[in-house]
Amino acid sequence: MKVLVIGSGAREHALCRSLSLDPAVDALYCAPGNAGIAEVAELRPVDALDGAAVAGLAAELGAGLVVIGPEAPLVAGVADAVRAAGIPVFGPSREAAQLEGSKAFAKDVMAAAGVPTARSYVCTTPEEVDEALDAFGAPYVVKDDGLAAGKGVVVTDDLEAARAHALACDRVVIEEYLDGPEVSLFAITDGATVVPLRPAQDFKRALDGDQGPNTGGMGAYSPLPWADPELVDEVMATVLQPTVDELRRRGTPFSGLLYAGLAITSRGVRVIEFNARFGDPETQVVLARLKTPLAGVLLNAANGTLDAEPPLSWRDDAAVTVVIASHNYPGTPRTGDPIEGLDEVAAEDGPDAYVLHAGTRREGDAVVSAGGRVLSVTATGADLAEAREKAYRAVARIRLDGSQHRTDIAAKAAADS
Repeated sequence: MKVLVIGSGAREHALCRSLSLDPAVDALYCAPGNAGIAEVAELRPVDALDGAAVAGLAAELGAGLVVIGPEAPLVAGVADAVRAAGIPVFGPSREAAQLEGSKAFAKDVMAAAGVPTARSYVCTTPEEVDEALDAFGAPYVVKDDGLAAGKGVVVTDDLEAARAHALACDRVVIEEYLDGPEVSLFAITDGATVVPLRPAQDFKRALDGDQGPNTGGMGAYSPLPWADPELVDEVMATVLQPTVDELRRRGTPFSGLLYAGLAITSRGVRVIEFNARFGDPETQVVLARLKTPLAGVLLNAANGTLDAEPPLSWRDDAAVTVVIASHNYPGTPRTGDPIEGLDEVAAEDGPDAYVLHAGTRREGDAVVSAGGRVLSVTATGADLAEAREKAYRAVARIRLDGSQHRTDIAAKAAADS
């Protein structure tokens, strides 16, 4: 099978790495990719938001499967264009991707499906914003209704900061604060059958101790030794399957990766948000633990035959990912800095630790930073403590001027397990 992956981040590198190890994949392409992905896939240029261009490239390559990584192409309808060309594609339609593209749409679907989530108001005027903030009180949770690359949410005790963020958006969802730890649970679906993956936890804040601004994610780990063993079954029954069923009932079936961001509150599991694609950096740790070859699962989802897929097989190992970010992230990041030490990680720490590229490009013989989150250093071990030790040992080998990373990824879970 020839597979084309669309995207250029660490999520796409993780997908390409898994697909490159799949014996069913005899040719792997990524568009536009990055310096790291080039080591496992042939890169092709493309405008990832141009459905006709993506469909044309897939046809030119003879791709038997297209995997769309990021959310923006999905919300732009790129999957629809590929499907219209008669090529199997893993990723929801434009209409179904509104589950991520619009927080208000997601709330409406959850209400119709009876999915537990935070109480909320959709606001479009300053008066509505003030009423909603007053109704819920601190901590204030303000979400840009549209896509914001993981940085459209403000959670703060500062009323003025919450109000300022709300007024900077055309449309916002203001909701009650959900207490308790957060969990990310992915599910692969063909619009009817739902297959959950293993849960993970990510770290959204820039600094240790969950301090600093929200980011796209500074690290992740899996499994979650503290989580209820029945969590996945509960979420399947109360969140994932009802949501997929409701979207199918509406005539907009969701086929692809459904990501539920969950809060384990004192009142039970509540949905914080849905995403319409693999999450970053959780994908890095979830795929590190998946034994089942990936391509066939994604193809069955694309073809509507997921019910024929045998149960997924998982490694017992734990996995930890630490994100190395550029200077000034999540503000305006500095780019163009050379990255050193990548070969040392491959030579000294592989195969249990490896580097997945996010914001990188090649300049001559050098790899340089090209974005805010630059690298995802991922490691596996017998338990979280071992995986964590391997990941940070590899992080220490990498040299990127002005870079930053959190030092506490999975620390508490490892210590408590």
